[in-house]
Formats: sequence, C-alpha cells, structure tokens
Amino acid sequence: MDQNTYVVIMAGGIGSRFWPFSRTNYPKQFHDVLGIGESMLQMTANRFKNICPPENIFVVTNKDYESLVKEQLPQLKDNQILLEPIGRNTAPCIAYASYKISQLNPDANLVVTPSDHVVLKEDVFTNVITEAVEAAAKDDVLITLGITPSRPDTGYGYIQYIDDPSQNLKKVKTFTEKPNLELAQMFLDSGEFVWNSGIFIWNAQSIIRAFRQYLPEISEVFEEGSTSFNTLSEKDFISNAYSHCGNISIDYGIMEKVDNVYVLLSDIGWSDLGTWKSLYTISQKDENQNVVDGQAILYDTKDCIIKTPKNRLVVAQGLEDYIIAEYDNVLMICKKDEEQKVKEFMADAKASKGANYI
Repeated sequence: MDQNTYVVIMAGGIGSRFWPFSRTNYPKQFHDVLGIGESMLQMTANRFKNICPPENIFVVTNKDYESLVKEQLPQLKDNQILLEPIGRNTAPCIAYASYKISQLNPDANLVVTPSDHVVLKEDVFTNVITEAVEAAAKDDVLITLGITPSRPDTGYGYIQYIDDPSQNLKKVKTFTEKPNLELAQMFLDSGEFVWNSGIFIWNAQSIIRAFRQYLPEISEVFEEGSTSFNTLSEKDFISNAYSHCGNISIDYGIMEKVDNVYVLLSDIGWSDLGTWKSLYTISQKDENQNVVDGQAILYDTKDCIIKTPKNRLVVAQGLEDYIIAEYDNVLMICKKDEEQKVKEFMADAKASKGANYI
C-alpha cells in the first residue's frame, strides 16, 4: 500500500435528479440507495481499503453535512473532513483538497472520486487505480477513467481518444458534455469514444501546475492559504476563500484545455447512479422486470422501479415503465422515460409548496 496515495471523495452535491429520495438535508450519497446496508459514501470509502491507508482518505463536503459524514465514517479525523461553506462546483473543491494535501505531503498522488458512483468489479477497480497512480507518479499527466459505453446515453460526458494499441493510457482528443441522442449514437458507432467517469488520478504537483496555468484566479486564492492549511486557522481561511471562487467544473476549467490529459479504459462495472433509470438498470429485477425496494403488491405491472419506505405498502395495477418513489413527505409517480422532468418537479414543489419538500 502506497503511503503517497491519497483519496479525495467529493460528497457535497444534492443529487437533485434523484428527488424525492435525495433531499437538501439528506442527499443521496448518505442513503443506502442499493438496499445493501451501506450508504453510497460508505461504499466509496470502503472501495479504497486496499489502495491507501485510512488516514489518507479525505472527504470534501458542504459544512451542513459535517455530522452526516462523521456519523457514517467515524474513522475519519476532523482534518480529513474538508468543509465547503458554499457549493462552487468541482474545480474549487479539488483545488482545496490538492493544496491542503500537498502541504501535508508534496509527493502526494491523488485519486479524486465522486461519492455516489457504483463500481461492481472492485478487484478490477483496485488494479486500474493502482496502474493509474503509478503512471501519475512517474509522469506529468492528468488521468481520467473512461468507461466503454453500452448505449447512447445522453446523461454522460464523452471522451474521444487517440487509440494506440501499444499504450494502456490513451491520449485524449476531445471532451463532449452530455450530447443529444443523435450525437451520442454517432459516438457509440464510431468506437472512438468512452464515457467520462469523473474519477481522476494525478500527482498533486501536476494538478496544482494546471490550476496555476488555466485557473490562476483559483490557484491564487488557495496559495494564499499555504500557512493556514492543516492548522486551526484553516476554517476561517476557507470561509473567506470560497467567496472569491467562481462556480466552475474541473472538466471545463482544466481537463478540456490541458494537453497532458489521458484516459485509462476501464471495465469496472461502473454507473454514476445519477438518475432513477440508472438505478433501475443496475438493480436486480423480478420476473416482470420490476425493481422493488420496499413492500409492493403488483398487478399487470412491468418495467417499473418502486422505492418506498419499508413500513408502506404499495399496490399498483396496470403500470408500465414508471417510477414510484417516496421519501419523507413526498410521493412521486413519473414515467421512467420522462425522468429528466424530476428537477422540474423539484423546482415546482419548492415554488408552490415550500422548501420543506425539497
């Protein structure tokens, strides 16, 4: 196990596409989404048990979720929980972790991962991450894991790469964020594109150099904190620093611009679990292709996903391709093929009924 390997888990999102199950005060990364006795955050942290020491795992989250992180990952010390005062997308989040960890260990190699993804082939995942870390430690490269697409999904970003059969690491040619269906089908047919997993691997100094070159306004903010990181003054510094950071993703701010970005093709049983349909796809189904997490009596119902509290009984008749989801004070019934409207439902619920429903 490499003492220079650090894991940064990004756990600050709200997961609005998973409403009403994912809520502002209890986002999906803290839920046992798969019904296996572990939250998404716990699954993510446990995925790295053979990759780095437990003291090298850091979680970046919103300050409002501090108690949830501590409850679910009690092994983490306070210095391993990075609290964002406000959400500013992935670039400031990654900058914060990179500068903080590089101050602890200038030779650190970072694995940056979302907290709410599924990886079914964990042994393969361990091998893939180990290979990527070794490459990042040796060369000045920024690496992302690429997933071979199985369908023309419009919810994922796509990476076009230059295929060199002699190299496992492929030079990235282009990034495309969430194409329309026609373009996604073209990508799939070409065989030159993979899904962007959003899992990144790089040396801390490599990503800091990239921030200095492509996002200097962010790097200047965090470089001012060089004497504050890992001290009692860090919290006050970060509270002020975030107010000077723009809302920008690491993909748009850096990955789409640098010339040293590579993709490692990975068959790890991955899903970003970003939507109800993605949960349906990876879940075990009954003889009528229904996914049921809860209690249900179903008649003439097929291809549905039902996720409700265990103390509620759902009786449904004549449904096909529907989502039935209940959590706390909201019950949602929606056509599975129209799940893109979930964010609209959430916004309308807030506008007409109040924030208590989101």
